[in-house]
Amino acid sequence: MNSSIIGRKLPTSGMLVLLAAITLAGCSAGPAKPVSQTELLLGTTITITVYDRVDRSVLDKAFARVRDIHNRMTTEGTESEVDKINQQAGIAPVPVTPDVFEVIKTALDFSRLTDGAFDITVGPIVKLWGIGTDHEQLPPPEKIKALLPLVNWKWVRLNQADHSVYLEKKGMGIDLGGIAKGYAADEAKRILAENGVKHAILDFGGNILVMGTKPDGSNWRIGIQTPFKTRGSYLGIVTTADKSVVTSGPYERYFIKNGTMYHHIINPKTGYPVQRHLTSTTIYSGVSMICDGLSTSIFVMGLQDGSALIRELKGVDAIFVTDENKVYYTKGLDGIFEVTNSDYTRGELPSGPSPDYHAPAPSVIDTIEALDKVSP
Repeated sequence: MNSSIIGRKLPTSGMLVLLAAITLAGCSAGPAKPVSQTELLLGTTITITVYDRVDRSVLDKAFARVRDIHNRMTTEGTESEVDKINQQAGIAPVPVTPDVFEVIKTALDFSRLTDGAFDITVGPIVKLWGIGTDHEQLPPPEKIKALLPLVNWKWVRLNQADHSVYLEKKGMGIDLGGIAKGYAADEAKRILAENGVKHAILDFGGNILVMGTKPDGSNWRIGIQTPFKTRGSYLGIVTTADKSVVTSGPYERYFIKNGTMYHHIINPKTGYPVQRHLTSTTIYSGVSMICDGLSTSIFVMGLQDGSALIRELKGVDAIFVTDENKVYYTKGLDGIFEVTNSDYTRGELPSGPSPDYHAPAPSVIDTIEALDKVSP
């Protein structure tokens, strides 16, 4: 869900990042005793809980897959494939594994879909701000201005023949933090399904994916975090099965300087934190990678253009929460999502996009929607 650098979140039980962006409400364990495992990967706390009668080794298999993805895509300075791509920016293409190639390819599809609101090349500017790290700062405008020319997803070159990735300009850097968790969650789901799991909760630091229904056949209830409130406080509940729900919001990580809040969701076109009067955006879909890529994108795009984009996508719905405590959600969530916090009221979505909206090409929409067709 998050556009920040993998490994630069605050991965502790009391973390500011993903402060229960989504929390679970009313989950029943059913007749089988649940088995659960928690690890720190992809810069956050990941917990997988299985509600079927299976051997615990199935969790080891799922986490082995997530760990492999972490090792390939992290930017923690561990000589991952992404590190090597960044080190060779403006110098030479870097051959990568199919995993990394496909995730980067999909990330660029999200850039095309959102007219650059999603951009994996924003990494150098995110690193400059350092929000959520021990060196967070309000950067001098000249430093932001100097780095902005390096932010351009169109300068990421892919070669399908040898699975190589090349960044055209020296100093560029990609960051897969806005999509890798979603991909990892989908892969963990695939491994679990291949090993007989039918009922499970995958919590990737607040990115929630539920497999099937609860063991008793009823739907899962997923609480949408109330922005800027304590963990476990939710403004509404999504009742569903076999779906993913991912939320992005400025309350996940920020600092205040001279009375102004600076949060971690950076607009790739300005180099500054997004100012859209939104306090959270949530994506609901059958594919966690779609949720991850779009939750931050629509926050950057704003309520009017973000909702216009979601209307063009089949099988994808969204919730927008504003700083006036209004909750807007797309029609596919009618009967699925309910606002339960009396401090919030439902608003009516804008009827259409702004004059600046760039509608995505039908072929790009088809590419994103096709992800749902291959999801496990």
